[in-house]
Amino acid sequence: MLRGIDVSAYQSSTYSTAGLSFVFVKATEGRSYVNPKLAAQVRTARDADCVVGFYHFLWPGNISAQAAYFVSKAPERAGDLLAVDWETTGEGTHASNAEKDRFIREVKDLRPDNRVVLYTNRDFWLNVDTTSYAGDGLWIADYVTAGEPRIRAKWRFHQYTSEPVDRDVADFGTKAALRAWADDA
Repeated sequence: MLRGIDVSAYQSSTYSTAGLSFVFVKATEGRSYVNPKLAAQVRTARDADCVVGFYHFLWPGNISAQAAYFVSKAPERAGDLLAVDWETTGEGTHASNAEKDRFIREVKDLRPDNRVVLYTNRDFWLNVDTTSYAGDGLWIADYVTAGEPRIRAKWRFHQYTSEPVDRDVADFGTKAALRAWADDA
């Protein structure tokens, strides 16, 4: 299993990449927020030769506008990964299953050279999701032993802790295998 992290404006732009194979960087949220550390955090990951992914925190409504906003702000590079973060917003709402599915499909249409995955937590996957649509792969958050999320679905990435940063593993044997998968969008 490969080790990785995901970062947002809450983390430093010069985070440690020791032992990491991949990094997901928060790019956008809704239709107005851009991570102010996006460029610097991406540079840190690329300088360490990590596979890079970007994620968008999805809000309910204006799905086409959110998809367009996300791809306009996330750097465009074949082989990078794209993800939708589907969970409860700060206002206690969440996008519907149909909105989540549509967002993934629209991002895939807008960026056909990139894999698009769904990030969600175990509770959403088991109790909110009704379609099991995760685009090109599931990135599941469940704070248990790395690589052992408590779900039955096939997953590609597993976030297993949030302390002191969001730590993840990827279900690939080597970084080369992850790159090959990412490049074969």
